[in-house]
Amino acid sequence: MIYLDYSATTPVAEEVINTYSRVCREFIGNPNSLHSLGVKAKQLIDASTEQIASILGVKPSEVIYTSGSSEANNTAIKGVCLKYQNRGKHIITTELEHSSIIAPLNYLTSLGFEVDFVPLDDNGLVDLDALKKLMREDTVLVTIASVNSEVGVQQDLKKIHEVVRTNPKTIFHSDVTQSIGKGKIDFSLLDMASISCQKFYGMKGIGALIKREGLVIEPLIHGGKSTTVFRSGTPATPLIASFAKALRLAYENYEEKYNHVEEMNQYLMKKLKTLDIDINSNSYCIPHIVNISLRNIKSEVMLHALEEKDIFVSTQTACSTGNYSKAVYAVTHDKEKATTSMRISLSYLTTKEEIDQFVKAFGECIEQLSFRR
Repeated sequence: MIYLDYSATTPVAEEVINTYSRVCREFIGNPNSLHSLGVKAKQLIDASTEQIASILGVKPSEVIYTSGSSEANNTAIKGVCLKYQNRGKHIITTELEHSSIIAPLNYLTSLGFEVDFVPLDDNGLVDLDALKKLMREDTVLVTIASVNSEVGVQQDLKKIHEVVRTNPKTIFHSDVTQSIGKGKIDFSLLDMASISCQKFYGMKGIGALIKREGLVIEPLIHGGKSTTVFRSGTPATPLIASFAKALRLAYENYEEKYNHVEEMNQYLMKKLKTLDIDINSNSYCIPHIVNISLRNIKSEVMLHALEEKDIFVSTQTACSTGNYSKAVYAVTHDKEKATTSMRISLSYLTTKEEIDQFVKAFGECIEQLSFRR
């Protein structure tokens, strides 16, 4: 099997599975319970939170555990807008956002909120001058992902932060799901940030919303004691402990891992340029994501042709809706490219041998599918 869909989800690291399994066996108490088993579980959660906060450079009190980035995004967006709607009902975002950003924004428009999409330049970067013009006194929220999950465009959060701060009452949120473990985020630039553990070799079903201390939001889930008043529910001790382990492992030998992915990206790019395709990713994209478009071949047809050869890539992000990639269209302004786009996502686990096999099979599939037309 050749797996090249790491941006959709990553295989769980063996050490993370071991941590999860051990905690399930040895820390059986409800961390909200007052007896010794509960206290033991709470102490482990507190220690895990301290470790996560230390790695990310935030305070333990700023970590809100969620089921993943979709819940974190919904909590951030609805939580801020419903709490501070007296400040205004204007929101700014981009066409590059994940569906778990766009869907809650659509919901809020039904409640009278107004959403503006900031224009992008030819590289897919936020047009800072356009952002300045869109900023208003009643802008309650700006939500812009650090890295787009389909094309891989990486935004300059520092420059965006400077524009957003022209209105001190505007909250700045970023979905940093595709950044954690692949790059380093300065959380001091953000009021809120969403994370999913499954993107850095951790378990599915656990993530976090990093929320600046002192910022009050309306909870998405009410009732039941937890680690924070902003998200109710019994804390998932094994998942939280495994989150800490996965995050620590993600940043071990970070430079070496990143350099390897860069090398694999350059190797793949060189090979892809020999094929009859268009490459949509550019120099502003992280090396972990390579987005391409086929010519007159449906991407879903290609996906299944590769699957028959035990090779796994993706068309759009796994949570996308619709029959074309809105992110690819936002960057290329080409409907055909957006309809036939595919994402190849790399990892520090990816090898040259895998890339060689993939490109060979990919080329064969292009020939076969083109002939069938």
